[in-house]
Amino acid sequence: MSTYDVVVIGAGPVGENVADRVVQGGLTAAIVERELVGGECSYWACMPTKALLRSGAALRAARQVPGAREAVTGELDVAAVLHRRDEFASHWNDEGQVSWLDSVGVPLLRGHGRIAGDRVVEVTAADGTVTRLTARHAVVVATGSGALVPDIEGLRDAKPWTSRETVAAKEVPARLAVIGGGVVASEMATAFSELGSSVTMLARDGVLHLNELFVGEHVTASLRDKGVSVRVGAEAGSVKRHDDGTVSITLTDGEQIEADELLVAIGRTPNTQDLGLDTIGLEPGAWLTVDDTLRVNDWLYAAGDVNRRVLLTHQGKYQARAVGDVIVARAKGEPVDDAPWGRHAATADERAVPQVVFTEPEVASVGLTAAKAVAAGLNIRIVDYDLAATAGSALHAEGYRGQARMVVDEDRKVIVGCTLVGPDVAEMIHAATVAIAGEVPIDRLWHAVPAFPTVSEVWLRLLEAYGR
Repeated sequence: MSTYDVVVIGAGPVGENVADRVVQGGLTAAIVERELVGGECSYWACMPTKALLRSGAALRAARQVPGAREAVTGELDVAAVLHRRDEFASHWNDEGQVSWLDSVGVPLLRGHGRIAGDRVVEVTAADGTVTRLTARHAVVVATGSGALVPDIEGLRDAKPWTSRETVAAKEVPARLAVIGGGVVASEMATAFSELGSSVTMLARDGVLHLNELFVGEHVTASLRDKGVSVRVGAEAGSVKRHDDGTVSITLTDGEQIEADELLVAIGRTPNTQDLGLDTIGLEPGAWLTVDDTLRVNDWLYAAGDVNRRVLLTHQGKYQARAVGDVIVARAKGEPVDDAPWGRHAATADERAVPQVVFTEPEVASVGLTAAKAVAAGLNIRIVDYDLAATAGSALHAEGYRGQARMVVDEDRKVIVGCTLVGPDVAEMIHAATVAIAGEVPIDRLWHAVPAFPTVSEVWLRLLEAYGR
């Protein structure tokens, strides 16, 4: 069979979810993948990175509680940490994911997919064989993004690590230099410093600078406490890999940094370079612009990183559910619910995106920062509270340090943003996500009573600070 209702290019978590929703809706779908089924998240991002970070977090947690602290006598077992990482990456084997596609009735075509005209995708297999697929209703691009390597003199020749090489590393380098200050840079600086590397972080724009200001302050202080050299404002001017394998990074001010490996983590670029976009009048290598139902044109959709709305796996899967459902609705001539918060609209991409950065301390946020809320023209009030001032945090860890902020739209009296910084705050952020997505009035939130003694008591304290 070479004709399907829907053809999906990219079998990461986004593409998998699109295909699954389409089939659940009664249509047929085929999926194309040139690498591993399961995508970046399964093998080089979400799962293996958090496996690298979790062992260090567990050890820290034990050391922050008297009684448990005394029972901890050793350091991290690096080999065991890397082995656990390998298990969570399924040892870079996608048999389990392929089996799942089979179980839901989605045929897999391995090879490089390219658009060859309206509703037509050509798949070139490793042996050069070309299969031509035709979609009755839609083609969905879910090819994700790759690491951006900037035009720094000598950088590409030096063969730096990107997120992929770092996450899959078989050995921990004695010295690791990191260019970047965002999520990947901060998490890997945390992980590798705890695994024994001497880490230098060149954070030109600061650490986690897109978050609330206090986020970067907390994480920078923690990294420095670990021995990480955080160089805010430092910028690499040139890079050289020597014959002995070491790397020299010359900063724009002339200073030279020596390292055994170099991680570049400054952003992402869309995987659309060789996708055949030029055959339908679009620019190869560009991000794909979509409407609120993730549609590029009458038959082409783009979900996940490739549309640049939100570069997060869980948000890409959210988009995938909307895309799958709206394709089914349009194919069957059913009404399309694309109003804000409608079934077929990815409204949360703009208003309620949750994210966790697994540094020490953890950073959990959702919705708008104060700066973004002001830029959006909202009349806001900022409410801050010391997260360490709750009874639950004192019980949770000795010397607990953290901060909470909620951003309130004063005209509507609803929360539009929340940021939490502190040990183990990741599991608390969904409460804020529900409040923001549900537009729960502040007056009603007074009736959502947090259990005592938990760190979640901070919600009561924030409301008290706001006033009733």
